[in-house]
This record gives sequence, structure tokens and C-alpha cells, in this order.
Amino acid sequence: MSDKIRLEIVSAEQELFSKDVEMVYAPAEMGEVGVSPKHTPLITKLKPGDVRAQISKDEIETFYVSGGILEIQPSEVTILSDTALRGEDLDEARAIEAEKVAQEAMRNSSNEMDTQKAKSELLQAAAQLRLIKKLKGKVKNK
Repeated sequence: MSDKIRLEIVSAEQELFSKDVEMVYAPAEMGEVGVSPKHTPLITKLKPGDVRAQISKDEIETFYVSGGILEIQPSEVTILSDTALRGEDLDEARAIEAEKVAQEAMRNSSNEMDTQKAKSELLQAAAQLRLIKKLKGKVKNK
């Protein structure tokens, strides 16, 4: 009887993470989901946000995903995302600039397709900035 579940995080560029963990938290479209070993199978869409891998009682690794698909099996969780980054690899200046560009694009969009693209980019930048702020808060509190 295992008290761990295999977590695989894969982006368009690389396999970012593959490890047995105690718990996984992910930003599903309908709200955050927590996945433990022997979870019921599920496939759902992810929204931009942070994935937390609880490796042990005292160790959590945090990742940013731009959205994607979450597949849960009783002994494995797979996250497929166009963009996935380790929390410590997020660039605050780049995220702030991306947010400004997306806001400007929304103001200047001439059609629905441009508006939707800008909205998606704005959601991704905002999610990155929220995670950066959250991670900075944890560092300050230690």
C-alpha cells in the first residue's frame, strides 16, 4: 500500500518534473483540486496558476502552468501544459511587462479573436504575478 503518487509535469518544451509525491494541488477550471494516492480517475482542464507538489510533510515544490490538461489515475497524475515553469524560474519583470502588453492589446483589439487572445495572455501574466507574490511571502515568513 503506497502513500505516494507519481507526478509528471510536461510542457511543450520538456518533461519538467517526475517524482513520487504525497499530494498534488492543481488549478482545475472549476476550482483547485487536491489529489492523493488512489484518487478516482479524472481528466479535466487546467487554468493558469500554480501546481504544488507535496513531496513530504516539510517539502513542497511549486510550479506555474499556463493551463492545460490534468489526468488523474490511482497511482499517477499527469499535467500537460503549453508552458510550465518551476516557481523559482518565474521572472517578475517579464510577467509585469506581459501584463502591460496584454492590457494594451485588449484596449486596442479590433475583433473577438484578438480580444480572447489578449484576455488569455492577461490571465497567464496575472497568475504568474500571484504566484511570485505568494512565493515571496513564504520566503519572508521563514
